[in-house]
Amino acid sequence: MKVLVLGSGVIGVTTAYYLAQAGHEVEVIDRQSGPALETSFANAGEVSPGYSSPWAGPGIPLKAIKWLLMRHGPLVVRPKFDPAMWSWLLKMLRNCTSARYAINKARMVPIAEYSRDSLRALRQETGIAYDERSRGTLQLFRTQAQVDGTGGDIEVLKQFGVPFEVLDPAGCIVAEPALAKVRDKIKGGLRLPGDETGDCQMFTERLAALCAGRGVKFRFGTAIDKILVSGKAVTGVATGAGLLTADAYVVALGSYSPILLRPLGLSVPVYPVKGYSITVPITNPDGAPVSTVMDESYKVAITRLGDRIRAGGTAEISGYDLRLHDARRDTLEHSVGELFPNGGSLKDATFWCGLRPMTPDGPPIIGESGVGRLFLNTGHGTLGWTMACGSGRVIADIITGRKPEIDVGELGLSRYG
Repeated sequence: MKVLVLGSGVIGVTTAYYLAQAGHEVEVIDRQSGPALETSFANAGEVSPGYSSPWAGPGIPLKAIKWLLMRHGPLVVRPKFDPAMWSWLLKMLRNCTSARYAINKARMVPIAEYSRDSLRALRQETGIAYDERSRGTLQLFRTQAQVDGTGGDIEVLKQFGVPFEVLDPAGCIVAEPALAKVRDKIKGGLRLPGDETGDCQMFTERLAALCAGRGVKFRFGTAIDKILVSGKAVTGVATGAGLLTADAYVVALGSYSPILLRPLGLSVPVYPVKGYSITVPITNPDGAPVSTVMDESYKVAITRLGDRIRAGGTAEISGYDLRLHDARRDTLEHSVGELFPNGGSLKDATFWCGLRPMTPDGPPIIGESGVGRLFLNTGHGTLGWTMACGSGRVIADIITGRKPEIDVGELGLSRYG
């Protein structure tokens, strides 16, 4: 078949790769001048199946109030008259129960672990390099209360068979030697040795080049205006390059997916949650992290990417606003400066933000849309990089008519009724 993929972030490009691998003729459309120039551009760099959890969970509403009052809090809400914002927030609140958390977590972990394994297989098959490391993730606790509060997380890790290590301060320093200089700030840690890291933008760009070498066509700088439907099936996509047609269509537009799908009568509960990052040039390799350190106090992920430190964090609910706010940079610099004070040059850091496409329950939306020939691969939130290869592989199987290797029946749009 000919398949049109809308979007060239990490989700769109991995989708294109697996579709081409299955023998389809594939064309990718994006308004940007190249791949991975929006949400995939400068994320935190984690491939973290072990941390694949819904944001909505028991206790989150009370924590949110606390976070909103913190100077360096991980949550920012900028209220506006936007029905989609308030609808999404209400749906998220409804998922903040133990029962819903368990259901949603159980839907997220399999696709995340399958995706990590698919990424490893892709790496072995192609030799692709993207400043990758397989050195695990360390969740770092600065307070005894954080250490004492890990019981629930550990039970979930045991339930899903995720390898983990509970570490005292000395163990944290063995995992991340640069932390020896700030030992007084550490009370303990939870390490997930199966997690990986890597530069998502570099991966996506290089995978796109591999796709092009296998016949995938990319149309960059092309606006996507409208999906055209006749009867109960898609007949084409109106773009800046004219009408484009195919046998199947995949929407992989992240936070912008609902805007394109709404005129078709499809209500897709994906809303943008802005995240920020800084990229810091390393000046002292021995003072930089080995892999990823998750600073639990500020919910900031600090990752080693080659000769750079990438720090990412903040959940800012403000619609499609892409303005950079200096207070968010201050938080990221505060976390990096406290834990890795000699690792890099903060004054030379670059500052970035992107819109994470969040569903109110947590899992992505992968599968048929309910409109003929139209498929969805969107709503991955903070886990697009973690879930990209698995999601691309699954949607390619569905379009090809093959049974996916994992059960994704509850990841479809139909779960919202």
